[in-house]
Amino acid sequence: MIRILHVVTHMNRGGLETMIMNYYKNIDREKIQFDFLVHRREKADYDDEILEMGGKIYRISKLNPFNRKYKTELEKFFARHKEYKIVHVHQDCLSSIILKVAKKYGVDVRIAHSHTSNQDKDIKYPIKMIYRYFIPKYATHLMACSNSAGEWMFRGAEFELVNNAIDSKRYLFDETKRRIIREKMGIQREEFLIGHVGRFCYPKNHRFLVDIFEKINEKISAKLILVGEGELRSEIETRVNKLGLADKVIFMGLRNDVSDLMQAMDVFVFPSHYEGLPVTVVEAQAAGLPCLISDGVPIECKKTDLVEQELLSKSADEWAEDILKLKKISRRNTYQDMVEAGYDIQENAKWLSNIYEEMSR
Repeated sequence: MIRILHVVTHMNRGGLETMIMNYYKNIDREKIQFDFLVHRREKADYDDEILEMGGKIYRISKLNPFNRKYKTELEKFFARHKEYKIVHVHQDCLSSIILKVAKKYGVDVRIAHSHTSNQDKDIKYPIKMIYRYFIPKYATHLMACSNSAGEWMFRGAEFELVNNAIDSKRYLFDETKRRIIREKMGIQREEFLIGHVGRFCYPKNHRFLVDIFEKINEKISAKLILVGEGELRSEIETRVNKLGLADKVIFMGLRNDVSDLMQAMDVFVFPSHYEGLPVTVVEAQAAGLPCLISDGVPIECKKTDLVEQELLSKSADEWAEDILKLKKISRRNTYQDMVEAGYDIQENAKWLSNIYEEMSR
């Protein structure tokens, strides 16, 4: 059996983590096993599933390139765990820190995986850009969720695309299920339900999404459901209350039934400032759900005719008008579309398994 060490921040229900779990659940675990080096001490959402499937979880301190304690922990980990011949790092620009130590301690295959096409322009930005420069030096293989994510992270170096594949059958549109779920949620038959799934953080642009919803709510009876958690949730809740939308916007928190919630939605809206390739937009299409995404989201995520792209420079009013136009689109079964687009997980898991096996020879 080949054991792959995935290096992540944590294994909560984010897009990156869900993508890894989709592959983990569908890969042949008699041949390939996933273990995880996480940068958090506390338990995460997927930890129990990982342990049940035979995976190991190792914990070290938060990733900080200037913290001596962190560097010591990282060095000790790779010095003690010589059994790992393949390390798959998902730390974006800071991946070079882990890759460098892995190389020092003799890890033969060192994969850097890009999941984003930009970074927040905060105080850490210059530091991240420096560390990004060294990724190709310490990685033996480069992977990315989209062309834009690979081109931005690896700056001209060759990389392999790894589709953010999903279990398409879980998302098949079902009119009966839709009706039942809407009834449970208290959504009236005539209400227009807008949905979004994503962490409450700057890239996801929730503030603008709420502004768009305010314009829609002025025109028709509508509700907005927001699935996820994050550091900006309280700020968005405050804005919702200020706009008098508290009875119209539903904060769902972290959920393990996103496939069901998407049955209830009428339109999926994703106005991100930037993305790698969002799993949630792929999931929405698998659910036959019309989507409006921003020009900050790679158009590569359009795998069906259900996706329209809008300029972020347009006003909330213009976004609202275009969202309302999507009301006329009928829901349908898109399973075959997802298979033909190469985004169904079964075939992708076989492909990744073969890649790992070739790397281990």
